[in-house]
Amino acid sequence: MRPVQSSVLCRLLPAPFALALRSLVLVLLCITPHCQAVQAENVTVLEGGTAQISCRLQNYDGSIVVIQNPRRQTLFFNGTRALKDDRFQMVLFTPRLVRIELTNVSVFDEGGYFCQLYTDATHHQVATLSVLVPPETPTVDVKQEAVEGGEVELTCVSPRSKPAATLRWMRNGREIPGVVSQQDNGKTFSVSSTIRIPVERKDNGAALSCEAFHPALGTQRRVRHYRLDVYFAPTVRIVPPSGILREGDSLSLTCSVSGNPLPRNIQWSKINDTLPERAEISGPTFQISRLSQSHNGTYLCQAQNNFGRAADHYTLLVYDPGAVVETHSAVPYAVIGGVLALLVFTVICVLIVTIWCSVRQKGSYLTHEASGLDEHGEVQEAFLNGNDASQGKKEYLL
Repeated sequence: MRPVQSSVLCRLLPAPFALALRSLVLVLLCITPHCQAVQAENVTVLEGGTAQISCRLQNYDGSIVVIQNPRRQTLFFNGTRALKDDRFQMVLFTPRLVRIELTNVSVFDEGGYFCQLYTDATHHQVATLSVLVPPETPTVDVKQEAVEGGEVELTCVSPRSKPAATLRWMRNGREIPGVVSQQDNGKTFSVSSTIRIPVERKDNGAALSCEAFHPALGTQRRVRHYRLDVYFAPTVRIVPPSGILREGDSLSLTCSVSGNPLPRNIQWSKINDTLPERAEISGPTFQISRLSQSHNGTYLCQAQNNFGRAADHYTLLVYDPGAVVETHSAVPYAVIGGVLALLVFTVICVLIVTIWCSVRQKGSYLTHEASGLDEHGEVQEAFLNGNDASQGKKEYLL
């Protein structure tokens, strides 16, 4: 029996071991006077973690126990190390339990591990060590600049995971469907998800996120946050002063500028003229002290970036305090003159109506007087003709 065992072990021991242990092996052998029973378990571990392989023995009679890696290289012969790899350690060897440990596990340690028992016949069973590679926080790549009125293309990349990670784009709590691609790198996978979205200036600074899900993370996820950087032409607005500006006052104008990128240089000028000597410019602020009417005119604020140019203007009108007072003092006299003119017009109208009525009444009197003369003439004519005067008169009266 011993020579047979020795010849078998001579063929197993010379093989070098360079791979890491991935599984906990379970081997069951027949239970007879010449057989042992060995039990082991499969193992799943995260990359970089620690894996243990445990062989449980029943009715162990001192026969040789050998543990091999997926390449059939002997790791341990009974309790003795057979392969020089410090990551493997024999942590327990008893008649009932043999346990080894593998630290800093990598995906190259995956595969089937053998827990073997040598009696009159060789018995073994294989278990598989599975290694999970959780994704790192994904990255976001931008294909081209996002310009107002155009589209931006964003790609979320998870370069390494096992099994392949699941990627999802989110904005304001809503998922943005993306085009997903996957590449097999041998032991691991790289995954990407690409989206294309239209952008306006209101989208500048909008928050997006790319989330990576994986079985090794459980309910957790790896999230990459990204803020949109939308480029757009500047806008310019001059903030005017309040109230009326008079001679001797000071003028202060502020040029409010927005844009992406924000314009660095702001230009002040006066249309069709040069800036006053007393003008002071400090970035977006324009000031003139001791105003006079010579400062009247239109002032311009301009700004530009790589995507456009904008301007706004302010018209300055300085009032003369003396002219303002004279204007206010003349107002009562104008009112009084208007009232007098109205009275004169009324009096003239009354006189015209009075004269017209008087002339009409005089014409009516003369008309009645002429009618009386005609009546006396008829009476006289009747008397001359020998008619009774009283009768004629009576007839006239009738």
